[in-house]
Amino acid sequence: MKILAIHSDYIKFTPTKKALKSAEMVKKEESEMKDCLVVFTSVEKSDEGNVKGIIKKLVSEVKKQAEQVKADKVVLYPYAHLSDDLSKPSVAAEVLEAAEKKLKKDYKVLRAPFGWYKKFEISCKGHPLAEASRSFTIEEKGEVVEKEITSKEREKMLNDISKMKLDRRKLKDNDHRIIGQQLDLFSFNKVAPGMVFWHDKGLIIFNELVKYWREERRKAGYSEISTPQIMDKRLWQISGHWDKYSENNFVTDYEGRPFLVKPMSCPGGMLVYKNKPRSYRELPMRVAELGTVHRVELSGTLSGLFRVIQFTQDDAHIFCNESQMEDEIEKVMNLVFKFYKQFGLGFDHIELSTRPEKRIGSDKVWDKAEQVLENVLKKNKIKYQVNEGDGAFYGPKIDFHVKDSLNRTWQTSTIQLDFATPERFDLEYIGKDDKAHQPVMLHNVIYGAVERFIGILLEHTNGNLPTWLSPIQARVISFSEGNEKSVKVFVKELKDNGIRADSDISSNTVSYKIREAELQKIPYIIVIGDKEEKNNTIAVREKGDKKPTYGVNRKKFIKSLLNEIKERKLGL
Repeated sequence: MKILAIHSDYIKFTPTKKALKSAEMVKKEESEMKDCLVVFTSVEKSDEGNVKGIIKKLVSEVKKQAEQVKADKVVLYPYAHLSDDLSKPSVAAEVLEAAEKKLKKDYKVLRAPFGWYKKFEISCKGHPLAEASRSFTIEEKGEVVEKEITSKEREKMLNDISKMKLDRRKLKDNDHRIIGQQLDLFSFNKVAPGMVFWHDKGLIIFNELVKYWREERRKAGYSEISTPQIMDKRLWQISGHWDKYSENNFVTDYEGRPFLVKPMSCPGGMLVYKNKPRSYRELPMRVAELGTVHRVELSGTLSGLFRVIQFTQDDAHIFCNESQMEDEIEKVMNLVFKFYKQFGLGFDHIELSTRPEKRIGSDKVWDKAEQVLENVLKKNKIKYQVNEGDGAFYGPKIDFHVKDSLNRTWQTSTIQLDFATPERFDLEYIGKDDKAHQPVMLHNVIYGAVERFIGILLEHTNGNLPTWLSPIQARVISFSEGNEKSVKVFVKELKDNGIRADSDISSNTVSYKIREAELQKIPYIIVIGDKEEKNNTIAVREKGDKKPTYGVNRKKFIKSLLNEIKERKLGL
């Protein structure tokens, strides 16, 4: 048997659906107990040999833990996830019912129903008890003993969480998950489903994209902010996310107060705007935020970098008046087109997404907002299709879609027009007439999710990224062992100039080393032999070239490469 005991401020649970036909009949109502010891239990196959002994040991252990924390209330909660070797349901039910009966002599006991799917919420008093996790088993003589996890079991658990094999059977060769593995960019692990483990090379790509984003946003008149990751329930009730977005929310608790792990950055931006009185002279006020957000997704829908639970949204908000909004929408669209041209990416299609069933704001406001977006699209002669009912719950939007290697389309950039949220947050500015007015809000993202954008870019380029984005921009190879010193000197010179460079001075053949560099998609492969040492030159093989260029001046090469990186040339 395995148990986990937690000294709790409170626990709430609600039976939702029968997991077993034989489950006891209960009402689908919420039960709650405060200031109690919650004991999660999992009865195992090995317990079937001595049920009475297991019941006795369970009751003894619960009493011991309750005395330790001075609890007079106990909750017994069947929790199958503690073990993968469960007993028969009838045995587990017998153990829990018997333990409940015995414990009721000394404690107020609440038992969660066995054989039901349940949702629960629990608040711990500090951390779970350090010694509250227990495992009981049956020895050959029929005695119940407590066992520590063995080193072999610990090793098995570690191996289980340390390895995650990528199933390539249904993936194309240029699938970003295969490229990411080959180039050592990122990985995933079952301990954090839908969340990316960025490796050094992958993080370089991520950071270069962020650097470019920051530069362009600054040029376009945006300031940058950062808002908290977890915020009080009340904020999300005001914004509408608590109710309208409930199925996507991660909820947590702090000192008895419910908090939400932010699924969007918008509400935090509202508070920044409200931090001080605003004047019409400040409008349009453009604010950007690279926010890490979390959204609940079904595990079966997760798909590499394309659909994740945790991601970085390059969010931006423009607060303006109604006379400014069409001009601001056009400016954002131009910025979107500029970005995607920079990467050689085109859009599969553009959508005007209209009001959904679950929304905030009046129909009159929605009519106005949808009309404004449609006017801008038509004025700029942009082809689009209407996506009925797929707008954000606070406003209609223009969505930009690109296609991946499996011909699936993904939304990346979006521009959303919002009259409703500024009203809910009571945002205002003082106009020329010295009266308070409500601003209009434009939400916009360019990458969408930085993670998804990287996946799209990897597939579009088949991993052959432009030099400015490449984790390694140049690799210097020695022709022979005698050239090692010269290679190291030149690599240092490249690094001193801010170029990401490494070397291969292994004993492998030159052709093998070149092939390895090509597999790593390195833009420039440089070979130094005796002739190059003597003439202070290099032999350069540029990505895509079958033959190298000999006798290249080192200084001129560095200058040319720095210029290519600075100008962020596409070079695909």
